[in-house]
Amino acid sequence: MSNLDQYNKKRDFSQTAEPKAVKGKINATQHHFVVQRHHASRLHYDFRLEIDGALKSWAVPKGPSLNPKDKRLAVQVEDHPLSYGSFEGSIPEGNYGAGTVSIFDEGKYIPLEVKSDQEFLKQWKNGNIKFKLEGKVLKGDFALVRMHTGVDKNWLLIKHKDEFSWDKPFDSEKLVSESIKKEGKDFKKKSDKTETVKKKPLGLDDKSIKPMLAKLSQAIPDGNDWLFEKKFDGFRSLYFSQNGTKKLISRNGNLLSNKFPSILKDLEGLTRDCILDGEIVIEDKNAIAQFQYLQSGEPIPKNLNIYYYVFDILYLDNNDLTAYSLLERKEILNLLIKKHKFQHIKLSAEIKSPQKDLLDYAREQKWEGIIAKRRDDPYGMGQRNGSWLKIKIRNTQEAIICGFTKPEGSRSHFGAIVLGIKTAGQLKYIGNCGTGFNEELLKSLNKLFKPLVTDVKPFPKTEKIAKEKDVTWLRPELVCDIYYSEWTRDEHLRHPVFKGIREDKSVNETTKEEPEKEDKIMDKELKFGKKTLKLTNLDKLYWPTEKISKGDLLDYYEKMGDYILPYLKDKPISMNRFPNGIEAQSFFQKDVDPDKIPAWLKTTEVFSESTSKTIDYLICNDLPSLLYIVNLGSIEINPWLSTYKNPEKPQYAVLDLDPNGAEWNDTIDVALTAKEILDKGDIPAFIKTSGSSGLHIFMNVAAKYDYQVVRDFVQFIAELIHQVHPETTSLVRDPKKRKGLIYLDYLQNKEGQTIVAPYSVRPKPNATVSTPILWEELNYDLSIQDFHIFNVYGRVTTIDDPWQELQSSKVDIKKALSKF
Repeated sequence: MSNLDQYNKKRDFSQTAEPKAVKGKINATQHHFVVQRHHASRLHYDFRLEIDGALKSWAVPKGPSLNPKDKRLAVQVEDHPLSYGSFEGSIPEGNYGAGTVSIFDEGKYIPLEVKSDQEFLKQWKNGNIKFKLEGKVLKGDFALVRMHTGVDKNWLLIKHKDEFSWDKPFDSEKLVSESIKKEGKDFKKKSDKTETVKKKPLGLDDKSIKPMLAKLSQAIPDGNDWLFEKKFDGFRSLYFSQNGTKKLISRNGNLLSNKFPSILKDLEGLTRDCILDGEIVIEDKNAIAQFQYLQSGEPIPKNLNIYYYVFDILYLDNNDLTAYSLLERKEILNLLIKKHKFQHIKLSAEIKSPQKDLLDYAREQKWEGIIAKRRDDPYGMGQRNGSWLKIKIRNTQEAIICGFTKPEGSRSHFGAIVLGIKTAGQLKYIGNCGTGFNEELLKSLNKLFKPLVTDVKPFPKTEKIAKEKDVTWLRPELVCDIYYSEWTRDEHLRHPVFKGIREDKSVNETTKEEPEKEDKIMDKELKFGKKTLKLTNLDKLYWPTEKISKGDLLDYYEKMGDYILPYLKDKPISMNRFPNGIEAQSFFQKDVDPDKIPAWLKTTEVFSESTSKTIDYLICNDLPSLLYIVNLGSIEINPWLSTYKNPEKPQYAVLDLDPNGAEWNDTIDVALTAKEILDKGDIPAFIKTSGSSGLHIFMNVAAKYDYQVVRDFVQFIAELIHQVHPETTSLVRDPKKRKGLIYLDYLQNKEGQTIVAPYSVRPKPNATVSTPILWEELNYDLSIQDFHIFNVYGRVTTIDDPWQELQSSKVDIKKALSKF
């Protein structure tokens, strides 16, 4: 039963004419709805549905819309009694919700996609209800969907496209009579003059005023609900102005006024009390941030500029604006700032590029990344609730400096800094960082370190620290920013580079920054021109230990399609299906029924001599075909080496180095020997990790030879390798007879045989990927685990393709053999 206690507690019924909720009164749900226009301190519309014997209520700042493109923010408020549905009039000043109330629309609603009121109530609790309105203004199908932003009260009111929907702008206010508007305005004017309730001052020293924070996200969010801004590389700062007192404060409460006096002096031109949110940035003439100069503050070198980029406003003239939508706050901010001519103050601009091009644009501009913000969301004081997301171009992690090592070689002052983060109430070691320093920086940091030197190791005694015998410990009080490529399996930073000291960040908030996962979606439908593809069970965990879902797998293949498809063109595909994940049973499937698959999928008939049957193989030449195969549970993609058009002649020759329990370093040695032998024969060859345990060497034979010739050629190479490594390699196929030896598998070169495609995921722990690498990357530090579905796309978009010359580097077998 609905709880109306909160409604009663908020109201003094001796002063307001609002109906009192009667305890214990049970009403059968009649499926009424009402929308009330509420002109209080801020005009909004209250949307109310009769559910579970009460009016479930949402405040809709912009009012409901009949245009499906408008996704209106709807903030859930306390339940109201059913009798409130007929309430109109004034709520006296000094009472909760003071202002005027009028009925905008009312009528009946019909729950959709449910069989009972109990089921509808359950869907409401789950945050997703659909219904049909039969009002005078609002008609047709609607949905209320709870936003997954960490704030349960935030929903979206959405109109579905139907016969009642509009394709033009919809403004509820245009349907309200002038007399009702005037009544609300007159009440507001009167209350402004006779106000007896003292407004809360800004509270310049109120530590509860904290900047809103952004969650780390792996990708640019989709939809029209977001606006996008540059991710600035500077110090986050709040500007406070009240009763003649003006100051700049960092996000952790440190005073920045003396550090950046030119910005404070510029802001003195604002005559109105306010709190602004922005970022202090030092830039060169090309607007490239120079983060390292922020630590010392002003004065700065003459060839640089300092700016305060303002992107939000929290208070103005003692009015709290945090409940306003982002767009409304932006409008107020623009009106305030544009009246003045500033030298060091700039408004943060919205990026207008298409969402799919945003990251490319940010890379071209050499930005740190992109900030995505929900247009209709309020300002979450000190919250990191998902309404703001940050998408980084280059990985950074805030870390605590816990010590330093002795300098080596020509390095002065210190060698590397020892890094930690806060986790579970204590410090955790995340590695040493010895790069990113120049002589000037080494000297200035050494000066900061001296007063913090201690004999006490700040980490738990059991924590193993690299070069610990050479470490001078520091009290863990300094926070810095570190660039890195990725986290290792033992949660250390790989390839760390020092970026700068963060005086604006506190030690206690220096924790591991985790990317924001997208909301779980069960199913979704994709359209590729006339091709429609339904992806199902996206929340199913394919890697239960690592919590990696089928949706994560499909996202990877969707992003990587352009990189994988060239290796699949016209090749029959054998599917190894894992419909319930890598820990459940799998099965192979080659044959498909053309009558039971989408008509747009391409198949080819191949006669199998082993079964004396004709097999219909799938052909994967485009992205929808690739995603269709993956949606069936085919984690890895296994193509033939030849095309269906020329099945007897392979496009590639392959040598598979299968460790079979052998030492990894021995496998590296064997691969390097293979490279020496191939170079002797002027044989262009390309290498990739298998994604499982070994390495694959590819050669482009360009469908010039039949399989027998190619197999003999690869066997010859394998025998030459075996002669160099007789104690660690084997040419015997039986695994029992070659245990602990590296199998030089040349028998992959056979018609109908498959090998995992470049950039294919493997059904192995951590969702590893079979990844092309440069021969120069082949060393003892290389690991199969270095490449997985969460970092390979970043790799291919930031480095040159290691296999870019594969197609043009064709092997002449006869000429190659003549060199041995």
